[in-house]
Amino acid sequence: MTRVAASIVGLFLCGTVHSLHANDWPEWRGAGRLGILTETGLVDTFPTAGLPVAWRTPIHSGYSGAAVATGRVFITDARRPDPRSTAVVERALALDEQTGQVLWTREWETDYAGLQLVYAIGPRATPTVDDDRVYVLGAMGNLLALDVATGDVLWQKDYARDFNTAVPSWGMTGAPLVDGDRLICLVGGEPDAKMMAFDKRTGAEIWRALSSDWEPGYSQPIIIEAGGVRQLIAWHPRDISSLDPETGEIYWEVRHIVDMGINPATPVQSGRHLFVTSQYGGARMLALDEATPGASVLWEGVGESDPEYGRDFNTLNSVISTPLIQGDYVYGVDGHGVLRCLEIATGRRVWETEALIGESTNWATAFFVRHEDRYFINTDTGDLVIAKLSPEGYREISRTHLIDPTHPYVRRRRSGPAVNWSHPAYANRHIVVRNDEEIVRFSLASER
Repeated sequence: MTRVAASIVGLFLCGTVHSLHANDWPEWRGAGRLGILTETGLVDTFPTAGLPVAWRTPIHSGYSGAAVATGRVFITDARRPDPRSTAVVERALALDEQTGQVLWTREWETDYAGLQLVYAIGPRATPTVDDDRVYVLGAMGNLLALDVATGDVLWQKDYARDFNTAVPSWGMTGAPLVDGDRLICLVGGEPDAKMMAFDKRTGAEIWRALSSDWEPGYSQPIIIEAGGVRQLIAWHPRDISSLDPETGEIYWEVRHIVDMGINPATPVQSGRHLFVTSQYGGARMLALDEATPGASVLWEGVGESDPEYGRDFNTLNSVISTPLIQGDYVYGVDGHGVLRCLEIATGRRVWETEALIGESTNWATAFFVRHEDRYFINTDTGDLVIAKLSPEGYREISRTHLIDPTHPYVRRRRSGPAVNWSHPAYANRHIVVRNDEEIVRFSLASER
């Protein structure tokens, strides 16, 4: 039985809750999970001395990125009271967006037995904020709906206990997705409950869908519009599945087996194209039907576990990084740190470069966020880069170091023994980043 405890900072109880607004970052990859930053007044290049620090606040370890909304920053972390034990205390925190003061915390006990322990350092899923509620997910499948003002538990689920979920080797990563009155979650439950929808106010089950004969994987669900309807895209290690988000009814499925179930990258859509990529399962570009819900494979690239795979790297095999589509081209970082450009129509490689990451290494990661005609890119070494991407190549405009990487990395690289695999949050002309020791807010404003 999960034990929940709370610690509330008394001064906060007199505060007010602000409503969501356009410049917030309320969920994974920002509003709509699109990885798009719409603010104006941001820096063109970084100052020589680095970006100004608004605040630093100590936290524990974890992989989750931050969500920023209602004047608060939400993050999850974990600590291991006894380093000889797999018993863990996970935690959700709310911080004041302007000062970094911890406003409240909510803790729950769990156990990381069964996870790949070298990477079992904390929660993986970014919190999801919806008006007066924030939804958080722990690495072992503890789902909590919390009051944003107080941290009080409004309802909770334990995936393993309530739905017989077999937690995958690297923990649960699927950030809860709010759609109307529904909270859609990658649960991996039985029977036939890989995806589930709950009433976001009460936690009552609305629907369940997809067989759990295969593990749930690590990709984030998204909602797109195609074929005249809204579609929930659930990419798991057996199929790319499209569901009706209101009922869980399956619209279509395309077989896409991912070896070892490692599929952290989020699917990306542009018009009639839907793209998924993984290091070991390869890439798939789908053509979405325009008149009715449906999809077909436009082209595919083999994964590294495929006997046909060669070391010519003609495709895009990402591990953690979510790619992007711009115009008629796909851009992304493969699992070895190479930034690559492919034709959207054919999958043909247009160019590649190591200039972004700086080295060829295993499980390299970069997080892309589009801003106007350029991109903010966070590397797993803790750098922030401003760059432009085009069929002509990669053009770096500016680079600065934000935070030291602290995640243990078993495959040592030239740049160091640690990485930073937490997606940043961009909100209100600031960027919020974290490692296993602190969470930091930097100003991106062009006017000081």
